[in-house]
Amino acid sequence: MNSSPTLPDTLRKLLPNSLTAVTSSVELYKGKRLFLQRQRPTHMYFVVSGEIVLERMGEQGDSVVLQRVRQGFLAEASLQSGRYHCDAVVTTPGQAVALPIEPLKAELATDSAFALRWIGMLNAEVRRLRAQCERMSLKGVGERLLHMIETEGAEGRLRIGSGLKSLATELAVTHEALYRAVAALEKDCTVLREKGFITLVQGPRSSAPA
Repeated sequence: MNSSPTLPDTLRKLLPNSLTAVTSSVELYKGKRLFLQRQRPTHMYFVVSGEIVLERMGEQGDSVVLQRVRQGFLAEASLQSGRYHCDAVVTTPGQAVALPIEPLKAELATDSAFALRWIGMLNAEVRRLRAQCERMSLKGVGERLLHMIETEGAEGRLRIGSGLKSLATELAVTHEALYRAVAALEKDCTVLREKGFITLVQGPRSSAPA
């Protein structure tokens, strides 16, 4: 870990100066494990770029992906836990910011304004997870994709920096099915695929769930 990282706006607005001073930069390379299941948590991580998955071994010995994080905090529950409950594995190279847990807990206990900002951040994550659950209830691949663009994109534009294969995993479909769905939506002019993005041609149809 390197000292004095350049913090994204999200973190600069969220953290008090006392915490920004103790953050450090972490280079993410494919296959790197930030932490392992059952290790004692020492840092909270914020993904600036790239992708990290949280995974653990399933009953059949297969790896089960619990969450994919492309930007934002991961493993927030570790703040109140004595052990990590999963592994954090880098799937796309990028950068992260590490924040020591003990100073973070101390600031949350003494700085009420920061604690309220932290709660607001967690609420936003809950809304995102609700949208994800709603999306998984949709049967059509195209419907799932459109839902993701509308709920997780910005002004009808979804970043897909790590490609359609990674996006297919997040949508819980095969990459072949996603390719077919994107092709069909492009053909009827519903979406436009650009480098690194998929965009709704006519803009968002609805807002994300509360």
